[in-house]
Amino acid sequence: MQPLSAGANAPDFTLPDQDGQPVSLSGLRGKKVLIYFYPKAMTPGCTTQACGLRDVNAELAALNVTVLAISPDPAKRLKKFEERDGLNFRLLSDEDHAVADAFGVWGPKKFMGKEYDGIHRLSFLIDETGKVAHRFDKFKTSDHHQVVLDFIKG
Repeated sequence: MQPLSAGANAPDFTLPDQDGQPVSLSGLRGKKVLIYFYPKAMTPGCTTQACGLRDVNAELAALNVTVLAISPDPAKRLKKFEERDGLNFRLLSDEDHAVADAFGVWGPKKFMGKEYDGIHRLSFLIDETGKVAHRFDKFKTSDHHQVVLDFIKG
């Protein structure tokens, strides 16, 4: 697993959102895009992280930042997550984890003594030209939104 670093070109992708609508990274050129990868919708840590971003999404939008959340969940589960928690950004379904692979966030994990492959909780700020401006890899699910805001505000 080798996550993308600042300065790298972000791989373009098209994934279905929670409504089954295609979303392409290239379609968001001219905006900053926060892409955050999370393991599974509606789990405690992922819910905490999503709700934090939900609560600051208007502030991020005012700073020209669009939030995209990516997990290997099917769109149907993402729709339930959106509705249950009032999420106000796009949730993208990467069921075959091809986009997670391209960003270098899919790899070996350990949980309760078991080893398996899965998504590592990392986020990337993509600049207006499609380059990785910053990789967020040191945060807790409860403060992720504040770490992102603090970085963007400089």
